[in-house]
Amino acid sequence: MKIVVLGAAGQLGGAMLNAATARHEAVGLGRRDVDVTESAALTRTLLAAKPDVVINCSAFSQVDPAEDAPTQALAVNAMAVRTLARVAATLDATLVHYSTDFVFDGDGEGLNTEDREPNPSGVYASSKLIGEWFAADAPRHYVLRVESLFGGTRPMSSVDTLLNGILADREITAFTDRTVSPSYVVDVAAATLQILERRIPYGLYHCVNSGSTTWHQLTRELARLCHKPEALIATARMRDLNMRVRRPLNAALSNEKLRAAGVVMPTWEAALAQHISTRLRQEAR
Repeated sequence: MKIVVLGAAGQLGGAMLNAATARHEAVGLGRRDVDVTESAALTRTLLAAKPDVVINCSAFSQVDPAEDAPTQALAVNAMAVRTLARVAATLDATLVHYSTDFVFDGDGEGLNTEDREPNPSGVYASSKLIGEWFAADAPRHYVLRVESLFGGTRPMSSVDTLLNGILADREITAFTDRTVSPSYVVDVAAATLQILERRIPYGLYHCVNSGSTTWHQLTRELARLCHKPEALIATARMRDLNMRVRRPLNAALSNEKLRAAGVVMPTWEAALAQHISTRLRQEAR
């Protein structure tokens, strides 16, 4: 397959490009190569490349700043996806687009499935849901919801921030009331290739590591894996914070639909252990 990865300079995009180039002809494009909000330029670039697959890792992912920049958030997270869907249809290419757990309000019980009704709060979440709708306009499309991304060669996530604090023996604070299904970018990239290579049915899937955890439980696991004391971990409740945009408290996603299609995701515990092992090995060089 000939694959174009958009947002290749980001955490997920970098991992996706690394995985794709190992098995396919892949090209990574970042902001310096093409502005995804410039529809004409984006269209010309992709038509010239003639890919079989377009993987969109570009996103405006800053939740609170999106409230002050709704036009930009919508341009990146929604309108650019409309352009991608149209170009993919013209090329008869497959479009892969990543979305987020933030499309849910987090009030439901149990793991959120693809059948649960979205109810986004704020500009960021709403723009991502609109992007899902536009992506579905491509005849060949996969919308993959991910959350709490971590790992890869460009660690810049909440998980990585917590890990940095633990390794530095700093006191850190973790939420006890927000439940998530962390997504290791290496596993997400591997699963994305499996989805494409197996040609599972097109549609919406949750592409997260298996299981769920609170941020406090996750932080305790990080400390255990790093052989650090839990005494450095302070607790807080997200519901007590005066945050500008409401975060979904029960944000855990079920990946059962993906598993039923033959793509099995490792547990979040196994993913954390792999990430820490990889990172410590790299830092020891």
